[in-house]
Amino acid sequence: MQLESGTADIVLLAWARLLGFGDEALAVPAGRLSRIDDEAAVLTFVRLFGRSALVGPEWAVESAAAYSDAELAEYRTLLQLSRGRGGHGLGKAYLYFADDLPLAQPAEEITVSTAPEDAARLEALCPPDDNNEVGLSDMDKTFVLLHGAEPVAGSGYEEWEAILGHLSVLTAPAYRRRGLGTVMAAIAGHEALGAGLIPQWRAHEDNAASRATARCLGFVEAGTQTSVYLPAGERGA
Repeated sequence: MQLESGTADIVLLAWARLLGFGDEALAVPAGRLSRIDDEAAVLTFVRLFGRSALVGPEWAVESAAAYSDAELAEYRTLLQLSRGRGGHGLGKAYLYFADDLPLAQPAEEITVSTAPEDAARLEALCPPDDNNEVGLSDMDKTFVLLHGAEPVAGSGYEEWEAILGHLSVLTAPAYRRRGLGTVMAAIAGHEALGAGLIPQWRAHEDNAASRATARCLGFVEAGTQTSVYLPAGERGA
């Protein structure tokens, strides 16, 4: 499955804005783009549709010149670049997008809540690491599957640059491996499409289940985002 060329162009526009570049910066392949931001809390390298861009402090941009795009896309490279500056956390994630999504039909009638308090109740059933990665209750729109009165799985999206609907999914541990997260992600994805947004999925390279869900839903892998946190005192030159 391939994305329509127009979809790719719109995704590149959104990411140009997200990274602080001009709207047309990623429109054509023109080598690696770099933007110096000495106040950046995160050193970020993105590859999308054959384009690449780096955003971070001057020392990081200068050091990165010695590396290829393939090398910078690896988490270990950004850690090496920022080793003396306290770089830590985050990692490499794959970025997926969709023009359309198949409608996942549940085997039986389901009850879906859009109440923010149900998203918060679902998070209370999940490990903190999962909640920190997903951030379900902080999303613009949430959809939570209820089993009776109990929240068991949920998905939602954040609106990025009025263009992308960034999706995430969360399932209570006792209800995992039943396909419930896939059903809820399909619901959230269709809601994002209905709102005129392009669904986006981001999965950490070590999260095989998330990557499999993206493929199952019909998302197309389009690139990577690799990032490390920078301590406040180590950002500038």
